[in-house]
Amino acid sequence: MRTAVTERFGIDFPLFAFSHCRDVVAAVTNAGGFGVLGAVAYSPERLDAELSWIDAQVGGRPYGVDVLVPGKLDAGAARGVADLIPERHRDFVAHLLAKYGVAAPARPLAGAADEVARRVTGPGATGLIEVALGHPIRLIASALGPPPPEMVRLAREAGVPVAALVGSVEHARRQVEAGVDLVVAQGTEAGGHTGEVSTMVLVPQVVDAVAPVPVLAAGGIADGRQVAAALALGAEGVWCGSVWLTTEEAETPQAVKRKMLAASSLDTVRSRSRTGKPARQLRSAWTEEWDDAPESPGPLGMPLQLLLAEGVMPGVDAAADRGEAGALELATYYVGQVVGQLRQVRPAREVVYEMMSGLADTVDRLARLSSE
Repeated sequence: MRTAVTERFGIDFPLFAFSHCRDVVAAVTNAGGFGVLGAVAYSPERLDAELSWIDAQVGGRPYGVDVLVPGKLDAGAARGVADLIPERHRDFVAHLLAKYGVAAPARPLAGAADEVARRVTGPGATGLIEVALGHPIRLIASALGPPPPEMVRLAREAGVPVAALVGSVEHARRQVEAGVDLVVAQGTEAGGHTGEVSTMVLVPQVVDAVAPVPVLAAGGIADGRQVAAALALGAEGVWCGSVWLTTEEAETPQAVKRKMLAASSLDTVRSRSRTGKPARQLRSAWTEEWDDAPESPGPLGMPLQLLLAEGVMPGVDAAADRGEAGALELATYYVGQVVGQLRQVRPAREVVYEMMSGLADTVDRLARLSSE
């Protein structure tokens, strides 16, 4: 299939796969799509190692990197950030762990928070950008808000196109003004940080607003019928994340993966409980306690809530994998409403081919309808 993005990036399929797992990125890229590695989980040193591994696996095929660059944090925010977390929020986390019988994390919150903070502040994100651009990536994406001028400048110097995710027409226009080359219109049904407008409504509005800048559709896309719908709405391709979380290659904790396979599309919620910004994830005791419990102090803003959550969630996931009932109740992860379609564990390559086969079948069906 030929679209503006397949031509520009030299890929077989108009399918961009976002994942924090290098194995998924490599598998999708080698299958003819375009893998995009989420960098926020890594230190600069680890990101360099992960990208070197991908380089060796994909043999020059195109792939990209996604970074999270908050626009309101100063250089000093990375130091001692754990001290900014109120005591009542720390106490509430301790209360939840005790209530659900999960052992307190062995690692002090300050250590975990400072590590994450280095990656979600401006200076930390710039370090990740510089590492990414030191590899033969073909796209760099801003996951949250317009890319800062420094990011655009560095990408331009390296000859790398810039993409950005948006949840509204206004955001799309701002991204284009900031210099992005590709807009990802992400509907509210998507996993992770989303706005409130559905993909079906958002995509054609964004396409009209930013033309001739190409648009990818994101949110609620896991099979060929949904890819066909995105193309019919004017998108040049699709950006998918949730569909890879239950693949063989995904590093999703096993207990969470099982919860996803059993979930319906009603089992997700947009909640600030994980990052401080509305992010769609599996509904769990963690989201319900933070959002609804009378004793909840309410989620903090980003990045403090993210730091607070990341200080304990790895331990919760590990306990859930051991089969601890309370941890299983608390365990959650970012995933979209399309989780209701995820029913088995399959190789990522197989998912790519099935989606593209389903796209071809849908196009053929529409052609038959128009000829009758």
